[in-house]
Amino acid sequence: MVSILVLLVVGAVCTAQAEETKNAPPSAKIPQGAKVFVAPITDGFDTFLKDAIAKKKVPVELVASRDQADYEITGTSETQKAGAAKKVLLGNWHSREEASITLSNIKSGEVVWAYSVHLEASTHGKRSSAESCAKHLKDDAIESK
Repeated sequence: MVSILVLLVVGAVCTAQAEETKNAPPSAKIPQGAKVFVAPITDGFDTFLKDAIAKKKVPVELVASRDQADYEITGTSETQKAGAAKKVLLGNWHSREEASITLSNIKSGEVVWAYSVHLEASTHGKRSSAESCAKHLKDDAIESK
């Protein structure tokens, strides 16, 4: 009887702690003007991402060296060109794009923000997925004035 009571109490405490963790506020956003290094990403996606960050006017300073940066963007990218069946049967020439990026604090190693995009029929290929990443970086990870 006592062991059942102990199990119930332990279960209630664990559930309460899990709820607190689930409802915890997200990490603080990074300040505007922060120095960010974009690490090399497969298939040259880093170049598209840098261009998109500039085009979307994300308020960060891109630096050429990791040593100069406060934050680092790493990620992966994958492209699948439309096959003959997709072109003939669906009349769709657009590629399938997937990309995931992570923004980390270099000093602490903490992941500050992450984003993943999947575009089934990307009109502009890597450019479309890079612009989606940049838009969400601007809207979700950077402090507003």
